[in-house]
Amino acid sequence: MPSAGAAALAWALLWLLAPPPALPESLDPKKNVEQKDAVFDRTYSDWVASDTLNIYAFNHTVLRNRTEGVRVSVNVLSDHKDLPVLFVVRQKEAVVSFQVPLILRGLFQRKYAYQEVSRTLCQPQTKVEVETQHFFVDVSTLSLNASYQLRVTRVENFVLRTNEAFTFNATASQPQYFKYEFPDGVDSVIVKVTSAMAFPCSVISIQDILCPVYDLDNNVAFIGMYQTMTKKAAITVQRKDFPSNSFYVVVVVKTEDEVCGGALPYYPLSKRTSPDEPVDQHNRQKMLEVMVSPAITSEAYVSSMLFCLGIFLSFYVITVLIACWENCRQQKKKGLLAAMDSPSLDTASLLGHPHSIPDSFLGHAPYVGCGYGSFENGSSCSTEAITDSMGSADVSYGYVGQEQFKRRIPSAPMRQQYIAMGERSLENVAGRPRLDSLSSVEEDDYDTLADIDYDKNVIRTKQYLCVADLARKDKRVLRKKYQIYFWNIATIAVFYALPVVQLVITYQTVVNVTGNQDICYYNFLCAHPLGNLSAFNNIISNLGYVLLGLLFLLIILQREINYNRALMRNDSHALECGIPKHFGLFYAMGTALMMEGLLSACYHVCPNYTNFQFDTSFMYMIAGLCMLKLYQKRHPDINASAYSAYACLAVVIFFSVIGVVFGKGNMVFWIIFSVMHIMATLLLSTQLYYMGRWKLDTGILRRILHVMYTDCVRQCSGPMYVDRMVLLVMGNIINWSLAAYGLLVRPNDFASYLLAIGICNLLLYFAFYIIMKLRSGERIKLIPLLCIIGTSVVWGFALFFFFQGLSTWQKTPAESREHNRDCILLDFFDDHDIWHFLSSIAMFGSFLVLLTLDDDLDCVQRDKIYVF
Repeated sequence: MPSAGAAALAWALLWLLAPPPALPESLDPKKNVEQKDAVFDRTYSDWVASDTLNIYAFNHTVLRNRTEGVRVSVNVLSDHKDLPVLFVVRQKEAVVSFQVPLILRGLFQRKYAYQEVSRTLCQPQTKVEVETQHFFVDVSTLSLNASYQLRVTRVENFVLRTNEAFTFNATASQPQYFKYEFPDGVDSVIVKVTSAMAFPCSVISIQDILCPVYDLDNNVAFIGMYQTMTKKAAITVQRKDFPSNSFYVVVVVKTEDEVCGGALPYYPLSKRTSPDEPVDQHNRQKMLEVMVSPAITSEAYVSSMLFCLGIFLSFYVITVLIACWENCRQQKKKGLLAAMDSPSLDTASLLGHPHSIPDSFLGHAPYVGCGYGSFENGSSCSTEAITDSMGSADVSYGYVGQEQFKRRIPSAPMRQQYIAMGERSLENVAGRPRLDSLSSVEEDDYDTLADIDYDKNVIRTKQYLCVADLARKDKRVLRKKYQIYFWNIATIAVFYALPVVQLVITYQTVVNVTGNQDICYYNFLCAHPLGNLSAFNNIISNLGYVLLGLLFLLIILQREINYNRALMRNDSHALECGIPKHFGLFYAMGTALMMEGLLSACYHVCPNYTNFQFDTSFMYMIAGLCMLKLYQKRHPDINASAYSAYACLAVVIFFSVIGVVFGKGNMVFWIIFSVMHIMATLLLSTQLYYMGRWKLDTGILRRILHVMYTDCVRQCSGPMYVDRMVLLVMGNIINWSLAAYGLLVRPNDFASYLLAIGICNLLLYFAFYIIMKLRSGERIKLIPLLCIIGTSVVWGFALFFFFQGLSTWQKTPAESREHNRDCILLDFFDDHDIWHFLSSIAMFGSFLVLLTLDDDLDCVQRDKIYVF
């Protein structure tokens, strides 16, 4: 105990003998403190030194039902950049301090100095009707003598009014912010800020009513929602996000324009100046206009969604009505067919019912195959064409256990002629056992033409081919081959969609948490949030792709069921007439349309530079599958397999990504792509012209030179396949022109450029197909004709809305917002949403055209249907 008492006594003595603590600088007795009572709207010109402290005392009357802003403006007249003047504003619940010259940093740590600074004070809340609050402005410096000017004013129109525009000026050192209070009955508003000048770049921020307010370039992104701006900015604000039912609209002018797409300012560097020397930007001012208007109500959401559903569900209703009408029409004609003792026929209806009246009964002559390959009248058939089309042997088309329906057998002299040419009989393979398993089957095991290539050369290199010549393979094997298209695209869709959904959810979460609205490229003037989604209208408008894709799958399913029933009845027309029915590619097309809707919706959750391929990948697939289906109609035996087709589409998507990432202004990339584009066009043209009967090996150049010598030099002879040559020449001209355009112009939107190549080739082939169909004496029935006309009109309107360009991730977010426009449909949907509506309808109509285009041939034998 004595030792403890001694220790305590020693500590007490040390405390008494210790020197007193240093006073704060503001209370330093060496400083000359001068406090002045000040008033609003008066300019105080004064000076301050290192040994003086000036304090200005202001009284401010605060009303509970009225908010007034208070703004402090200072201007330091002395040029002491290394010894700034410090201003500290002490309020009841907040302290704001800043130095003048105000130093703000830009890109690469560049420094910019501002001599004039203005700040709006944060307004504390009051609970009484009237309250007089005091605040003080302290001025101090370490300089020997610094002169300045101080002015405190009340901010007029500090509280923004609904639907009333307010114009103001702002600079990087003189930011502005205003208050907005939600009126009764308004749950959501849209804050629109516009300016006639693009630069200087500015930032618009929405912050809660808290102190301090972050209103400088280096801290405006700390809280709230914000976006950069050149000429337009718009932020939708919901009442539920602000418990006080009010918020601040903060406008800050940035020190540099690089983030808005502008050029960096000239940064002078000389031997006399240090790299850390601040640069004076002089008067970097921008005039802006702000207006807050109510957003749409919840009733508008409901009505818009019902409108969207009603449009596409009406297609289901129309389809059911057409099916019922067709069924009634067939029932009435059933007696006529029985009286005529005619075999059942396939109809050309939308759903493919199995009965129809023959053409002769309807009053016009039945279809007769015409001379294909010539520009003469199609009513006469050349002997050569008929001879070639009849050069096939007996091939069974029935299933095991069913009565076999065989092709016409050529006459004995003709049979001997083909035997002399080396064509061997196929009867020994016609009776091969067939497997009913759905497991993978090697096509070559059932290919009746694969035993010797010479037989393929004889058949496929004839001048005039018929569908019967290219429909010789076993139908069951081909059915499984084309079913792989559907199963592959279904597998691709699952593996593709799952990470996409996860990624866009992460993007949306980042936007909601950080408040950075520059991440996503919306049309902010028509972006209606719902839940955590920022632009629900751009998502729901993709519903048409999914619903119409599902409807197309149901139509295909119904047609396949009707076709299988006809096969079970041993219907001769289903076995031997019309274009061979293979539904695998149709199922793949319907699935691709549904996936386009899903992935387009995912893309529009947060559209930006890093996820653009989500919106275009299945567009490439749809274009490729349509071309493959069009080619398959008359070339079922030699169409590409699903593996090679999807591999080629994967290469296209790969180049799409590479082109967007590295192709902008890269001459080397464009040269490589253009060369590969032209080479691929030449290889595909050769494959199509010779029906695959050519080889790419070391002797290819020798064979090319030999053909050119014999056909062009030794004797001038025209091409053997005239129409095929016309198509391929036109295709090469278009593709070479597109390649030259890309090489010379080098468009920024490489993804759209690549998609345009696919669409141009699809339209060219489709036009060629229709022209050749009419030239061959075939006709287009009513339903496909109406689909062609309606689809063409819808495509025209759809493309008009597509090219409106409401946003673009090829520019900065601020520049993209210059293209934003207001909603044009139900105050909910914008131009791009209408593109979604119309394009989904147009794609569905295009699929129906492919489905029904050749229904006029359902009762025509395949050896009278010509290949083109």
